[in-house]
Amino acid sequence: MDINTKQLRKNAFRVTKNRGMTALRIRVPGGNLEVKYFDVIKKVAENFGNGRVHITTRQGFEVPGIPMEKIPEVNRMIAPILDGIETAVGVEIPDLNSGYPAAGTRNVSACIGNSVCPFANLNSGEVALKIEKLIYPNDYHVKIAVTGCPNDCIKAHMQDIGIIGMALPVYDSYRCIGCGACVKNCRRVATGALSISNYKVKRDHRRCIGCGECILKCPTSAWTREDKYYRLVIMGRTGKKNPRIAQTFLEWVAEEAVMKVIANMYQYIDNHIDRSLPKEHVGYIVDRTGYPVFRQEVLLGVDLGQLGRVAESINFGGYFYERTNIFG
Repeated sequence: MDINTKQLRKNAFRVTKNRGMTALRIRVPGGNLEVKYFDVIKKVAENFGNGRVHITTRQGFEVPGIPMEKIPEVNRMIAPILDGIETAVGVEIPDLNSGYPAAGTRNVSACIGNSVCPFANLNSGEVALKIEKLIYPNDYHVKIAVTGCPNDCIKAHMQDIGIIGMALPVYDSYRCIGCGACVKNCRRVATGALSISNYKVKRDHRRCIGCGECILKCPTSAWTREDKYYRLVIMGRTGKKNPRIAQTFLEWVAEEAVMKVIANMYQYIDNHIDRSLPKEHVGYIVDRTGYPVFRQEVLLGVDLGQLGRVAESINFGGYFYERTNIFG
């Protein structure tokens, strides 16, 4: 059977170790899925696959053991998933019966968010769906994750773009009884941004990461949340060449700034990607062009707002797989 493997991968199918067999990757942006779609996934796995489904690290599903000649039938079967998830949020799918039109940009993952979690400062799933509408379909290799608070349960620090929810705590001194619960908790589980002076609490904005722990611990509701804000961390990655943790790029910015930066990043990739390669991870493009070029291009037209801050420089770390450096 003559198979165009490039087109197969673009159609969200994997080239596997077993000749003539493939695996389907199903996107679940934000990690939220209506249970009715489990029936579709089950039918694909039973009728065309090997009866098993793998839950991926990016919150999607992978159905292995599918004969390549069955791809058209599988694509027609998953049309309700594409219609109910992708087109429902505004993603344009040219032909629902032809399956996914791109797979380079990975599934946007998210923690469960403030609809369930008391620590989350935003509805992570809703933000993920907005990003999905903005960036998909696209062939560029980009990984994005949204987490509701600095606990970072979704591992946003391992993504090209990690979006972290922040809460600006507003202090009502008249409600404060000076118990120090917020100060102790901030020092114990966060950054020690709070202190007590003259029986009232002071907050150091430079050290505050917007986690909201002070709000949760106050027995008199002297701390409350203002509008939600975001922190963006960039260029975290695993891989063979230079694994590293993402670094803070922006903080205390609004949702509009986040979306504009993400859109600009795709233009930056288009401007600088090495087209001689089958694909190039965005982090390696930043390594090649340098952070100042990335910063200039992704901030075009971005309103940082009154509180917004951008990193003047980033010293990307990580490590290289050079055996002599590790073992001598």
